[in-house]
Amino acid sequence: MPKLKEECGVFGIYGHMAASNLAYLGLYSLQHRGQESAGIVSTDGNKLFHHREMGLVTEVFDEESISGLKGSAAIGHVRYSTTGSSHNKNTQPLLITYEKGELAIGHNGNLTNATSLRQELEIEGSIFQSTTDTEVIVHLIARSKEQTFLKRIIEALTRCRGAYSLVFLTPKALVAARDPQGFRPLVLGEVDGSYVVASETAAFELIEAKYIREVEPGEVLIINEDGLKSFKPFPKMKQASCVFEYIYFSRPDSFLGERNIYQVRKEMGRQLAVEHPANADIVVAVPDSGVPAAMGYAEELGIPLEMGLLRSHYIGRTFIQPKQSIRNLGVKLKLNAIKEVINGKSVVVVDDSIVRGTTSRKIIKMIREAGAKEVHMRISSPPMKFSCYYGIDTPVKNELIANTLEIDEINHYITSDTLGYLSIKGIMKAISNYSEIGEKENFCLACFDGNYPVKITDEKITNPQLDLF
Repeated sequence: MPKLKEECGVFGIYGHMAASNLAYLGLYSLQHRGQESAGIVSTDGNKLFHHREMGLVTEVFDEESISGLKGSAAIGHVRYSTTGSSHNKNTQPLLITYEKGELAIGHNGNLTNATSLRQELEIEGSIFQSTTDTEVIVHLIARSKEQTFLKRIIEALTRCRGAYSLVFLTPKALVAARDPQGFRPLVLGEVDGSYVVASETAAFELIEAKYIREVEPGEVLIINEDGLKSFKPFPKMKQASCVFEYIYFSRPDSFLGERNIYQVRKEMGRQLAVEHPANADIVVAVPDSGVPAAMGYAEELGIPLEMGLLRSHYIGRTFIQPKQSIRNLGVKLKLNAIKEVINGKSVVVVDDSIVRGTTSRKIIKMIREAGAKEVHMRISSPPMKFSCYYGIDTPVKNELIANTLEIDEINHYITSDTLGYLSIKGIMKAISNYSEIGEKENFCLACFDGNYPVKITDEKITNPQLDLF
């Protein structure tokens, strides 16, 4: 199903004898952020050890590979490609040896000036081994004349624009950095006296780490035998955290700041019910991401919430036959309508977003075939009209249905009886109802309103989204 895809998740830990094991568990908790490849790099204080492959965390690592990742510090990465194709050469953490020694890097985000930087570096003699924008950062570090590892990183990042939450590892230190506008999340914790960083707090739960705080936008942390030191070397900029972390990407049990994702999504459903109520018999969620919003919607209007759609979690990678008659069965491989729940009912269907509209159309057809009298579609985010250049894999703008059609036309295309989207104001109210910092200016809303917080330097940043169901 053509859901949006987050580029990746990162994890790092320093000073723990089970560093690689904990990195594995951390990546397992971040699997939802990327399913194409996984990797871990560790250090014993003298050299780096690595294991990276295409596949899920449980497919890439086993007891033998984990045992080979020696040492008390490690970084890890799970990847879904946005910039850079889906090949083993692009798996992360990237690992290099250069004049100053060994270096590994894991990146969540997208650099908006990666292409122009790469062209400049290639003209000056740099030879790239991958197609990922992350390697641009590596070359900038390697070319730096600064004397310390930390200063070389800072100098490199001053030239980078766009979104980055980064983890670096050398034989002696771990460094974490977040871009000055805080597009992508990064959090700091502690376990058994050792510091740990991760894309989400959900990674801390499994390893029983204590959450300390978010890594602040524009902050660089260095963790070594002397402990943890924080630096803020970049000019302060207006925060632009990705609002889709709250709508879809982050795990429901994660926290961003003081905000629990599950509670925020449920409040989005309540706001959606206020803005677009429906006279219906039942509310049905599109699983799994639509469930919290559907719960809030149902509670606000006092309509029963029913499990009218069942999702299969076991299909893996699906082989699609070329015949259109077979390809159209794709949604049914992942979702199935429960006729006994839906038959004869007026149904509200709640989902988190509509991208191209093809999946929503098929879901509504499935629900009607199960006997629904009416189908009212409700979306817990505003219409997505613009592509993302900050680490989310979106189709090109003219493939987004809300960019080419008005809401009543989308309603006609997906064949719902009525269609309602949550407004931008409703999104902000849902977030601020659960915290005191939900102001619009704190978030990147470019996919909804086209106001990009960072200038797009490269003409083409993302590849068209993969041809999913």
